[in-house]
Amino acid sequence: MSYARFAIYYVPPDGPLAAFGAAWLGWDVVSGTKVPQFDLTGLHDITMTPRKYGFHGTLKPPFRLAEGQTVAALKDAVAALAAGQKPAVCDGLELSKLGRFLALTPRGGVGGLQRVAAACVQDLDAFRAPASEAELARRRKAGLSDRQDALLTAWGYPYVLEEFRFHLTLSGQLPTEDVAGWADRVQAHLPDLPTPFVVDQIALCGEREDGRFELIHRYMLTG
Repeated sequence: MSYARFAIYYVPPDGPLAAFGAAWLGWDVVSGTKVPQFDLTGLHDITMTPRKYGFHGTLKPPFRLAEGQTVAALKDAVAALAAGQKPAVCDGLELSKLGRFLALTPRGGVGGLQRVAAACVQDLDAFRAPASEAELARRRKAGLSDRQDALLTAWGYPYVLEEFRFHLTLSGQLPTEDVAGWADRVQAHLPDLPTPFVVDQIALCGEREDGRFELIHRYMLTG
């Protein structure tokens, strides 16, 4: 299987949270297959944007492989990174409204998550092909701060390092008047959320020819 882009994600291990995420989005990133969604009118439409990525928390945003690099070398580098990182622990997860989209976000201290994400962004940057001028221009349309623009230039994405906010996306942008109603529907289907929330593994994922991401390999954090 060849991939257009790669990313480093947190992908929940097998269990109630992973099953919920797959059924909510209609895509199982672990098996790389479509799954039946919950029977909720409008769910297919509001999850169209996040569906292709699967249920995940981004640690290193999607990137094209740099010229001269190989997938085998990338796998080795991710394994080495994971071997040097301790697990990240937060108090738990909660449903949050982030602007006009819904996501699960961590409760309590996020220093460990920031540490792991920063390592993924910085230590693996040699594998990232530079962003094109078109990609940079598209990102800048969002109205970035000076710092976010500097991060975009340096790392190919504006919301990394101190601008990083870990989240597991559950919807695309919703009409303002619909956010509360969809939050209620999420709550009605959520399993018991993990307490504490522990990120003890990272996942190398790849974007297939059909534009959907799937798991390539998990790496335990053993530092």
